Amino acid sequence: MKMSTTQGPHSLAFRVMRLCRPSLHVETPLRFDPSDLLFGEDLFDYPVAASHLPRLLADTVSTAADGSANSVDPSDLSYRNRFLLQHPSDSLGLPGLLLLPQSFGAIYLGETFCSYISINNSSNFEVRDVTIKAEIQTERQRILLLDTSKSPVESIRAGGRYDFIVEHDVKELGAHTLVCTALYSDNDGERKYLPQYFKFMVANPLSVRTKVRVVKETTFLEASIENHTKSNLYMDQVDFEPAQHWNATVLRGVDYHPESKNSTSDVFKPPILLRSGGGIHNFLYQLKLSSDGSPLPKVEGSNVLGKLQITWRTNLGEPGRLQTQQILGSPIARKDIELRAVEVPSVIMLEKPFVVRLNLANQTDRVLGPFEVWVSQNDSLDEKAVMVNGLLTMHLAQVEAFSSSEFELNLIAIKHGVQKITGIIVFDTREKKTYDSLVELEVFVDSQ
Repeated sequence: MKMSTTQGPHSLAFRVMRLCRPSLHVETPLRFDPSDLLFGEDLFDYPVAASHLPRLLADTVSTAADGSANSVDPSDLSYRNRFLLQHPSDSLGLPGLLLLPQSFGAIYLGETFCSYISINNSSNFEVRDVTIKAEIQTERQRILLLDTSKSPVESIRAGGRYDFIVEHDVKELGAHTLVCTALYSDNDGERKYLPQYFKFMVANPLSVRTKVRVVKETTFLEASIENHTKSNLYMDQVDFEPAQHWNATVLRGVDYHPESKNSTSDVFKPPILLRSGGGIHNFLYQLKLSSDGSPLPKVEGSNVLGKLQITWRTNLGEPGRLQTQQILGSPIARKDIELRAVEVPSVIMLEKPFVVRLNLANQTDRVLGPFEVWVSQNDSLDEKAVMVNGLLTMHLAQVEAFSSSEFELNLIAIKHGVQKITGIIVFDTREKKTYDSLVELEVFVDSQ
């Protein structure tokens, strides 16, 4: 952190310390013994005193529970036993102590910047009517964190200080400046202005790479999240918020087995570990256009899929949160009408009539129709596997805006095996417009 001040003597000065969670203190393999605190290194120069010491400190020497040959000899006070593991937890090197931050450290996007600020009076006299302001300056904006203009600090005695804490949710990358200013009256009654600037950089903790694939009417979104920090991150939540008219389902691997199916498993989910320095985890989402009858976007080719909400914690619970920009997919070729199969028989016999129920949906904001529906006869009889049984042309009534109509199509199969029902054509008799290649079905025709 860099600091710059205006020239000239001032009675006051700002000191800034970042408030963040402590880290675990890792101890070196050589551990100390309680006797080190009571006796000097020259103890072993007096054999008589050394022989009585184990009896006096018997409670401080740990022995094995089984009392076997593996137990520690209490009469052996040399340093060679300091390397032995007296308890399984000794191998962790964690004595249970917490270490306060020794430097300002790295600040990442999505974290909450919390700072302890102290304004000190280093002069020999009291200063009065101190107005304090603290703000964050970025390349785009200035954010006020503290302003005591309406209630100034009455006085700060000689050698005294005034402390306060400020917080800011970091939402921008790059250079940030914490500006602390004080307007005060010195011993001579002169009003003085003190600005101090504390600069720091904000880095990106994560990188999110996305890939979009479209398979027929289904869109697949793959999101790869990589950890760029120097500590492990525990992902509490990685949710995809779909845009309007989209439904999203997260897809998991075949080796995924939820630990419990009770209601608490949905509330207390185990976090996903992203290891420090490049740990990666991939997420896969299946997206489909909603079919709840709500009107679809009027903008042709709208390709906004949604955005990701990511929350995490560090080793000791320091929280962070990021939201990606809108993720774009392939432009959608919006059709005026949509034809889809509602009901298809599970068993279709060769050369026996069957009925397919279809749904014709109007996806515009105007009335369409009346319609005529028929099956194309362009294929030769040798290539045709499924034909119309009955009237070659059906007449359908008008369909209101953003509504649908169902009808039945009588068909007959003349070839067995897996066959395709294709060539269904819808013709708007009022607008003289033909819609083809709307639906393609695969059915299995049984010969017995």
